[in-house]
Amino acid sequence: MYSRAPQEPEVRTFEADVTAVEGSTVVLDRTYFYPEGGGQPADRGTLAGEDVVDVQARDGRVEHTLAAAPEAVATVGETVEARIDDDFRTYCMRAHTASHALYGAGRRLLDDLGYGGFGITDEKVRVDFATSTDVDDAVLVELERLVNRAVWDSRAVSWAEIPTEDARARADVAFNTKTEGGVMADSDSVRVVTIDGWDVAACGGTHVSNTREIGPVSVLERSNPGEGLTRVEFAVGDPGIDHRAAVHGAALDAARELGVSVGDLPEEVASLRTENAQLSAALADLEAERLAEHLRSFDAVERAGTTWRVGTVSGADANAVGDVAKRVVDDGVVAAVGDGDRPFVVVASGGTVHAGDVVDSVTGEFGGGGGGGPPFAQGGGLDAAPDEVVAFLRDAAPDAAE
Repeated sequence: MYSRAPQEPEVRTFEADVTAVEGSTVVLDRTYFYPEGGGQPADRGTLAGEDVVDVQARDGRVEHTLAAAPEAVATVGETVEARIDDDFRTYCMRAHTASHALYGAGRRLLDDLGYGGFGITDEKVRVDFATSTDVDDAVLVELERLVNRAVWDSRAVSWAEIPTEDARARADVAFNTKTEGGVMADSDSVRVVTIDGWDVAACGGTHVSNTREIGPVSVLERSNPGEGLTRVEFAVGDPGIDHRAAVHGAALDAARELGVSVGDLPEEVASLRTENAQLSAALADLEAERLAEHLRSFDAVERAGTTWRVGTVSGADANAVGDVAKRVVDDGVVAAVGDGDRPFVVVASGGTVHAGDVVDSVTGEFGGGGGGGPPFAQGGGLDAAPDEVVAFLRDAAPDAAE
């Protein structure tokens, strides 16, 4: 005995006879509770006044798990009253039908389309598309537009059992093999759900009878759960309404802060990004020039006919210091030590001094690591105070004469 929920999804209350009570499980001679499956969660509700916490289809029957001990509320042969949670069933019907509408939109936008998976939670719904199309922001927006167009068009939704062989032979019937395998396995017929003029799919879930019952659909985000798959998550009902209001509010806030209309936001943001990039580049140039002046101001020491400029820097990383040191070195040596607990050292050489040898000598003395070639080298993680490293560079680092 299977659930009648897919065929008669509007039923919310019914009476049935208890045919088995096993542990916390009750089996009825008929049921309209939807058992978990096909990506749709189990119905919620009550049986003989007790909460139903799970519904599963096993071994050709539907098992209802109660929160209380079944023996206290139901016995074999007894007729009991069942109530299905109307709000949750309605939400699932809308959400499941919306997934078909979304797939119908995908048919019109995506190449090499296949079903990769589906699932409903209390807050959102996911559809996994198997497609070669890159689902970027523009495609995501168009998917949402087309789904809501299908809702607005009030398309009829119907379902019927047809021979499995006939369904397989039809190119227009989508098969979600990851979630609907149980609907089709070892069966001569398959249930096909049709959104008039929009989508046709093999499906065992509960659905509304017209797309207008879905209500507004809000696409939330996309991700890639596996190779060749794009996951699109969306919301219907209260979560969808709340998300749309939040997005609209954020857009209005941003427009107000920028002093433009919502429609002008993209152009204004693009202009601000360009301006920010220009300002960042100008600031970087100023910082580099300030750093260059600082390196040029290092106290000079003559060693074996080469002028060494050695000192400490703060507020800049080793790479930035190294780039500037290469630019200001001339034919001498510039050696800069970072001002921190584990200092770095950069050495640029424009003459006969081998910068890599200098850094090797520093790391040999103070630990850390690094290296480089004759014109430039750097190291880090030194176990010494910056002033100690500076003193070593001035007095003991190798030069061309050693």
